[in-house]
Amino acid sequence: MELLHSGKVRDVYADGEDLILVASDRVSVYDVILPTPIPDKGKILTQLSLWWFEQLADVVPNHVISAAAVPTEFLGRAIRVKRLSMVPVECIARGYLAGSGFSQYEASASVSGVGLPPGLVESGPLPRPIFTPTTKAPALPGVHDEPMTFAEVEEQVGGDVAEQLRRITLEVYARGAEIARERGILIADTKIELGWDASGTLTLGDEVLTPDSSRFWRAADYQPGRPQLGLDKQFVRDWSVTSGWDKKPPAPEVPDQVVAATQARYVEAYESLTGQKWH
Repeated sequence: MELLHSGKVRDVYADGEDLILVASDRVSVYDVILPTPIPDKGKILTQLSLWWFEQLADVVPNHVISAAAVPTEFLGRAIRVKRLSMVPVECIARGYLAGSGFSQYEASASVSGVGLPPGLVESGPLPRPIFTPTTKAPALPGVHDEPMTFAEVEEQVGGDVAEQLRRITLEVYARGAEIARERGILIADTKIELGWDASGTLTLGDEVLTPDSSRFWRAADYQPGRPQLGLDKQFVRDWSVTSGWDKKPPAPEVPDQVVAATQARYVEAYESLTGQKWH
């Protein structure tokens, strides 16, 4: 196999006509990889994505070929997938007002150019889920994704493709949010990756509806009007803000108790959603 790319979390290998995606235990905040891994994170992301790909199979095709036909050393945290020509847009759906979405709303009463009514509060539900795409910034320190309007997406990929991206993203979010709500989890927002397969079909790639790509909240603890306790890497992000770190590399080591609490959140998300005990 040939290593094609080593990202913040995943390593991508070429194996003949296929790719092997290997999820690591690395964690990044503010586009900086922290020096301390989160145990089992790569396996949880992989297994949860595989579970979701099955739940979404009738919504959008996905890139999975096999979770078994991978090198032995990567079993459990790798997937053999089809090569895709990735769409140059980050596809994001939001059902609640949180994170950068809330910041945009406070500044302009809109998110990615989508106007919203007055009086919405932090973590509050939106009148309906919205498509809030961003650019795909190069993986460089200090370079971040920027919000895009739908018109800007149309300019980049064309009107028909832009409409497909919006439709698929909102359908994935709607299905995921419905399933998660039944299991006691609110999905505030999520990011998906789409690309064209060899036949020209828009296909779901990368990971889907994981604690790294989504904002998960416990439904039982939900209280709009304030930040929520997240079952995702928000706990690490919150710690980094209070650590005195300037958000530039190199990042500091993560304390053991923060690592353990973060791992517990990933495990809780997996077990709550799938109904399966993490091993």
